[in-house]
Amino acid sequence: MTLQEITDADFEHEVLASDQPVLVEFWAQWCGPCHQVAPVLASIADERAGALRVVKLNSDENPVTSARYRVMGLPTMIVFRDGEPVHELRGARPKAALDREIDHALAV
Repeated sequence: MTLQEITDADFEHEVLASDQPVLVEFWAQWCGPCHQVAPVLASIADERAGALRVVKLNSDENPVTSARYRVMGLPTMIVFRDGEPVHELRGARPKAALDREIDHALAV
């Protein structure tokens, strides 16, 4: 599965107004670790379809949202629930570690 790309323009509709939790990956084309974590996030999106949406936002092309959430390093992943950020992860991680942190964020 290819992750849906979102922009500053549709962030509110796609993430903040979503009726299910959303994991947003803030990434950039030049970011090596972002490319490493991409297939892991695609796998998580497939496995959790219906319970969690996973989308990506290019920080270079969408600086407004990146600045709003103080994204300073890439990749940064933020889990949003009910329009609010509930958990932030920085840096690439193995799938098992991402799954654990997502489970924790969704259980809160």
